[in-house]
Amino acid sequence: MPDREGSQCAPGGAVEDNGAMTYSAPDGSRLVQDIEKAGFYPQLVTDVVMDSLDGRRPVSHLVQLETHFTNTELHRHITALVLAEDVLHITHVDDQQYDENGSDTVARVSSETVPISQIRSVTLSYAYHQPQNYVPGTAIMELNLAVSWTGTQQLELYPAMCEDPECQADHGYTGTAASEDVVMRISSEADGQEAVEGAREFARTLRRANVAPLTDSGAQIAQSPPQHPTAARPEPPAPRLRFGHRFNGRDSGRNA
Repeated sequence: MPDREGSQCAPGGAVEDNGAMTYSAPDGSRLVQDIEKAGFYPQLVTDVVMDSLDGRRPVSHLVQLETHFTNTELHRHITALVLAEDVLHITHVDDQQYDENGSDTVARVSSETVPISQIRSVTLSYAYHQPQNYVPGTAIMELNLAVSWTGTQQLELYPAMCEDPECQADHGYTGTAASEDVVMRISSEADGQEAVEGAREFARTLRRANVAPLTDSGAQIAQSPPQHPTAARPEPPAPRLRFGHRFNGRDSGRNA
């Protein structure tokens, strides 16, 4: 499997997590490249994402194109998650055909910007093939990423059934409730192993930003992934500075 720039394969077929797979680059060029690689109205998606970022610098991103087939139709849609400084931006684009030959098409766009500090949870669910053969470095077969921030419940209801097959009474409804605002399923079989590892890397970056200390403005700030130069010498530690307390202005540091 070819690797992207800055990544390398680890034993067992897994891709080593080195903070480069979903790195957006300081100018956002890697983000644009992944949108173009997906090939789903790339200029439209790029313009929507960049406009929604409103000047914020993208740090890490996850772009996924999904295709669904029915008996007579082909449906595609793309989701782009972009972590940019103190926000998570979500863009979703799908298309709808109004005629049989597909010449009359409308693209529908939705976007949302969520402060990192408002994210309640980042959940990862893994699946491994043949777990009895698991060794360190075994590749993940499937990954589900769920991000929640509103706390609203998404309900899936259906009529409640009675154990008595002859019963005709109305037993109301039953169902499930989930507080997941974004759910993405990435499969090594459908999307490739690199996409699975990239989704896990993005989730880790988002988690680190979500639990980072608040800044003086009250916002968590996403940081670029650490760089690992091979020949750089370590710099001497900088002297410790004096910082004012965030709330009352008292001195909370000391000189070296």
